[in-house]
Amino acid sequence: MLKNLKRWFVVDDEEFKKKMGDKTEEDSDIVPSRPTKKATPSTNKTTSKPATSPATPTNTTVPAGKATSKFTDILLKAMEANNLDGFDYLEYKQSLHKLAKMPMDEPTRYQSAFAAASTMGATPKQLIETANFYIDILKKEESKFAQALANQKSKQIGDKEQLIKQHDNLIQEKTTQIERLKKEIADHQAKSEQMKKSISSATVKVETTKNNFVASYNLVISQIQRDIANMKKYLK
Repeated sequence: MLKNLKRWFVVDDEEFKKKMGDKTEEDSDIVPSRPTKKATPSTNKTTSKPATSPATPTNTTVPAGKATSKFTDILLKAMEANNLDGFDYLEYKQSLHKLAKMPMDEPTRYQSAFAAASTMGATPKQLIETANFYIDILKKEESKFAQALANQKSKQIGDKEQLIKQHDNLIQEKTTQIERLKKEIADHQAKSEQMKKSISSATVKVETTKNNFVASYNLVISQIQRDIANMKKYLK
């Protein structure tokens, strides 16, 4: 029946097929589980828009959404799995599809399809109720998808955001360490320069002291040696 649903919902259109030809790997991670139980029709005619995702970072460009065969199949299979017994909206949709290529305007097409449906006991109220029933089925699929998407966002985005925070904290810690080490290096360099100057001053002082001692030593020694020479010369 899925093949028929695709025809009835214009999925057999060549341009539509071409647009939906590409499937992404990411889609497979957020495919909702298949429905396992039929629901009952509801008279609730209100519809809701699919949940929107939170705003993305300003530096992230998100491509515009486009219909894909993967997600279209999921939605149509959900309708197929919950197809109501008897003549309902889906059978009416089939009649509309058959009349689509006939030369008639839209009101005539809907009225002609209903003329055939009424012979099967269909009423406008019943057709609208069953159409809303399938909308409710699709809403449940959207809810499953939203949950699966939230799980994937937590796994692929939330966890990475936590890691980013950890790395940012490590960067801050190491930056602080680097600044501290730079200051310590500067202090060591300053002390090293001070000691170099102190060594230079001490070297001059020590060498001056040595030279003064040598000069004094030579002066005294030379006098004694002169006296020795004179004593040898004069004391015989």
